[in-house]
Amino acid sequence: MAFVIRLAITAVALWIATLIVSGIDVTARTTGGEVATVLVVALIFGIVNAVLKPIIRVVGCVFYLLTLGLFALVVNALLFMLTGWIAERTGLPFAVDGFWPAFWGAIIVAVVSWVISLVVPEPD
Repeated sequence: MAFVIRLAITAVALWIATLIVSGIDVTARTTGGEVATVLVVALIFGIVNAVLKPIIRVVGCVFYLLTLGLFALVVNALLFMLTGWIAERTGLPFAVDGFWPAFWGAIIVAVVSWVISLVVPEPD
């Protein structure tokens, strides 16, 4: 159940990012297609973060320390770009048009996910 809640939170955050940031687009033709696309992209985003982020933290720990954590913003943007690339390659109507939309999208997804997580309790 916690996985489904986390997936829904990430999907809502991604949807909000598509509304706010120009350069992050869902081009599905129907509302159902848009919802399905955002859910699948949220799943891809979760897998990318779960697999790559710990590796990047270990390998890039010096950069995290030297930049006082600001390197994390770049890493999050690159992971967001990778998610967009994977989504496009799998035929999903989701696109991230470059580094800056990915940068702002990653920040919005992180902040919105955090706020929603404060409101929605974790299941036991």
